[in-house]
Amino acid sequence: MRLLLDTHALVWWLDDSVELSREADAAIRDPANDIWVSAVSAFEIAQKHRLGKLPSAARLARNFDSDVMAEGFLALSISPGEARLAGAMLNPHRDPFDRMLIAQALLNDMTLVSNEKLFDGFGVARLW
Repeated sequence: MRLLLDTHALVWWLDDSVELSREADAAIRDPANDIWVSAVSAFEIAQKHRLGKLPSAARLARNFDSDVMAEGFLALSISPGEARLAGAMLNPHRDPFDRMLIAQALLNDMTLVSNEKLFDGFGVARLW
C-alpha cells in the first residue's frame, strides 16, 4: 500500500504519541507499505512552529528532510497538477495544507493516513 502521512500523523509518529491510532501505527510499521511524506507537511510544520502553534516540533521544523529520511520515508514534491486540483476543489474545506494532501493522495493513488473524517467528503482513501 502507498501511504501518505497527514502532518499530524507524521508528528505523532515521530513523537511516539498515543494519539496515533493502532491501525495507523501498524500500517506505518508494515514493511510492505511505502510511506510518503509531502513537502506540504514541511511547509505546514515550519509555518506553524514559527507562529508558535507547534512548539513541540522545533527539531522537525529544523531537520525535516533528515528526520523523514532517517525513518525510511519517501519524499513527495508538489506538482502543478496537484496544486491545480487542490485549488479547484469545490468542497468547502478551507485548509490549504489539507487540500494539497488530499489532491496528492488522489492523483498518486495513495491512502491518506489521517484522523480527519472531513477528508472522506473528497473521495480520498483514508486510513485511521
